Amino acid sequence: MSDPGSPYPRSTGGPSPRVMEGWVSLRDVLADAQRRLATAGVASPETEAALLAAHVLGVPRSRLILQDRVPPETRTAYERLLGRRTARVPLQHLLGTAPFRHIEVSVGPGVFIPRPETEMLAVPALEALRALPADERLAVDLCTGSGALAIALALEAGETHMVGVEISATAAEWAQSNVERHGPALELCGSEVRIVATDAATCAEPGHPLHELAGRVSVVTSNPPYIPDGAVPRDPEVREHDPPIALYGGPDGLGVIRRLLPAAAALLRPGGLLVMEHADAQGEGAGEDGLPGLLRSWPDWQDVRDHLDLNRLPRYTTAIRVP
Repeated sequence: MSDPGSPYPRSTGGPSPRVMEGWVSLRDVLADAQRRLATAGVASPETEAALLAAHVLGVPRSRLILQDRVPPETRTAYERLLGRRTARVPLQHLLGTAPFRHIEVSVGPGVFIPRPETEMLAVPALEALRALPADERLAVDLCTGSGALAIALALEAGETHMVGVEISATAAEWAQSNVERHGPALELCGSEVRIVATDAATCAEPGHPLHELAGRVSVVTSNPPYIPDGAVPRDPEVREHDPPIALYGGPDGLGVIRRLLPAAAALLRPGGLLVMEHADAQGEGAGEDGLPGLLRSWPDWQDVRDHLDLNRLPRYTTAIRVP
């Protein structure tokens, strides 16, 4: 049986009343957590309260409905996490993982948390890779961060050699850990992901780690830092916890991008595809002050196109390396 109006079943067996001392209803725990998260300004308090509960209980979120009461030690662990989340520590740091397309990657302090918007970059990249014979499926992800995009592309395209380039030693360690985490799946689909800790802007120059790939790469992807230095992110999760090196791109936000484009051009073979993310204010409507306009001003690129994200905002640009 269950309490009237409660979605959570009451156990008919289970511990005796003496053993149950100190246990609390999961429904009450979630209701309290939702209220506190909402007061703290968290955008999705109901979802996050449930995810944190599933994490401490060690069950999938879909099985929370099978839980009735929470033992004291679990409530204590939940309170610790809830306190940190109401202080606006990112949910992904507390869970230790972040979803990206069909995978999860490990994340924590020192690495950029992958966003749903970046998942869109995989669409044209996958189309290009899947159209190629296996021996030409060579791709590079510049500013790879956690390695989420690089790993997702390698897994979904199959038989692909992927290189993720990251200047931050801490982020590169996270990326390498994620490659190892997905190692069996990568091996099963015939793909390989290599993480190189170096400056993406100079990686293809003579004497640098990727010079051997110059002119041979079929696809280059990148989610670079593009926030203008003077812009302060609204959300404290971003402002206080994402590494600044992954956020800020110079006075106009395009400084890092300007340094990356020659590297992308050097790496790509003629006809190769570039896919690069940008801020919604740096799209087609920005003219020469946007990424599409910047690409058109250089002789290395043709067929420059801007693309919208799921919110119908300008989000990423594709271009073809001029033969």
